[in-house]
Parts: sequence; C-alpha cells; structure tokens
Amino acid sequence: MKKKIVILPGDGIGKEVTAEGKRVLQYIADSFGHEFEFEEGLIGHDAIEKTGNALPDETLALLKKSDAILFGAVGHPKYDNDPTLKVRPEQGLLKMRKELGLYANLRPIKLFDELLEASSIKPEILKGSDILFFRELTGDVYFGEKGRKDDGNTAYDLMIYQRYEIERIAHKAFQAARTRKKKITSVDKANVLESSRLWRETVNEVSKQYPDVTLEHQFIDAAAMKLIQNPRSFDVVLTGNLFGDILTDEASQIAGSMGMLASASVGDTVGLYEPIHGSAHDITGKGIANPLASILSAALLLDISFGLKEESETVINAVEATLKNGLRTIDIADAKTSSDKILNTSQMGNQVILEIEKVGNRQVAVGRDL
Repeated sequence: MKKKIVILPGDGIGKEVTAEGKRVLQYIADSFGHEFEFEEGLIGHDAIEKTGNALPDETLALLKKSDAILFGAVGHPKYDNDPTLKVRPEQGLLKMRKELGLYANLRPIKLFDELLEASSIKPEILKGSDILFFRELTGDVYFGEKGRKDDGNTAYDLMIYQRYEIERIAHKAFQAARTRKKKITSVDKANVLESSRLWRETVNEVSKQYPDVTLEHQFIDAAAMKLIQNPRSFDVVLTGNLFGDILTDEASQIAGSMGMLASASVGDTVGLYEPIHGSAHDITGKGIANPLASILSAALLLDISFGLKEESETVINAVEATLKNGLRTIDIADAKTSSDKILNTSQMGNQVILEIEKVGNRQVAVGRDL
C-alpha cells in the first residue's frame, strides 16, 4: 500500500510526540511492506510567527492532497496571557476542521489494566471501562456568531446547530454502536437549550433507522457526574462540540492521563489523528512528554483511514506490552514505579517499536537506529 501522510507537529510538545508517532508509522510500513510518504506542514503559533497565519494556504493545500494527517497540538502561553490578540493558534485548528469537513471527532477511552493505579478514581470503579465518544466538531458555540457590545462590557457566543449536522454524526455513532454493545447515550441540555431540543429530536429520528441499538438521553450535568460515578455504564456517547470537549477531558482521568488518549477527526474525505492533550509548554523541551497518545492516534490512522486492522492492532498490542513490562513516562508512573522504569519521550517510542517487532512477528530492516 502506498499512502501520503502529512505530519503537523504544531506547537509545544506536539513536535516531540508526533516525532514518535511518525517513527511508529514508518516502522509499520517497513515491517508490513507498505510505502508511506511523509510531508510536514505549519500550523498554530509556529505558523503565525513565520507567516502571520495560523493555517497558511500552503498547509491547507498540502492537507487536501493527503491520505491522512497526524497532528500534534497548537497553543502558546503568549495567547493565554493576552486575550486581545486577534490571530490565535486555535484558529488554525478550527479552520482546518471546517475546510476539510471534519465533523466527527472519535475519542476512544480504553483503560489498560496496567494503569488502573494511575487514575485518581478507584480501580474497582474503573476496571472494564471502554467508551467511544462521538463529538460533533463543526457546529455549536465554537462556530456560531460571537462578539461584544455595550462598549465591550457584554459578550456573546451563539450556540447553533443545523439538523443535517446532527444527523450525519448521529449516523456515524449508531453505525459504530452496532459493532460494540449496541448502546448509545446522547448527551445534551434539552431542558434549557433550544439547540439541544433540536439535537434530541433529530437523534430520536435517526435512531428509528437502527432498531437494534438502544438509545438513552442524559443531560450534560448528569452525564458528567455518572462518567466518574459509573464509567462502565457507557458504551458509545454522542454529543455536541462544547459538551464533548468537556466530557472527553474529564474522561481522560479514567485512562490515568491525557497523555494516553488518542482521537480521530473524520468526515467524508481525509482523516485527522491527534492526541487529545494540548501543547503543554510547561514541559516542552524536557523530553518527558508521553508519546503514547500520538502512537495510539497513529494506530487509529492505520485502521480508519487505511483499513489496516492488523497493523493497527499490532501497534495497540505493542503499547499494551510496553505497559505490562512496567515501563512508564512520568505522567503515568505511580509510587510503585521504580526510577529505572521511567522513560523519556524517545525511549518510550523505542520500546513500543521493539514490541511491534515481537507482537507483529515480522523481520525488520537490519541496522535500524533505535
């Protein structure tokens, strides 16, 4: 198989973790006889500094010609500390989603048993949790009309949804549910918000086409509580852009660290794959960032965009084997982790690649530098 993959390192630790995700993809290509062509593009703060634009036209053109995208993160403290700046890194991400039609964000929350102790939640509550979130990406308050009035003393952000936006992601969620436990929890705030009432009405209509899937509705506040109280009660969760952003970050505590969570943003063309964590400038350049979310995002890329299920499972199994060996980055280490088992970013990438060779039972190129 020959495919073109664009790497968007972005800002902060995005550069560090995508380097490991790329290495794993290259190793998979070598091991399974595929040919992956890699190109890099600018986005976020780095792009603003070099071009004045958070998503340069050159990058967008590159993305539209690709078969898949591996993305890092965008963001910089400069913008957090000065909300008056008009050009911001996040604008690049939002524009990319809109221009590429990436309307569905898939975030699997799968707990590796080896990390039960890494979470702040009791192991007996967590064990067996396996949730797949479908977060709508191109509507809601992120894209609705926004502004200020009354001499800047009043601000507003319009929460807006169109029926077709809800229908298309609902179909994807129901189709995925059919391959799992056949249960969907749709999360909204229909007791207060008109946009949520349209959401619930539309999801109910779509559900009639999937009589084999059980549908339940929960308000966002109740769902947030239940996610911590009983995460095993969820299978597929379908929700809007804002609520999905909050719930999936909350769910990172189920997995023990945001550094473990991968995601896929898909539509009807190219797919974008990224860890859910941010640019984390407080640890940038220290070599301690956890690359496993980027590596697991690469596994999603292999499966969803390329249909390479064996290769994808090989990567996931390699990550699991690495964890079973007691190896950790600092964010997922606990009191029982000895210092010799705590790895830096590139060392963790090395270990996953070594496990890929074992799990995949493949011969690799002689002399590859690890």
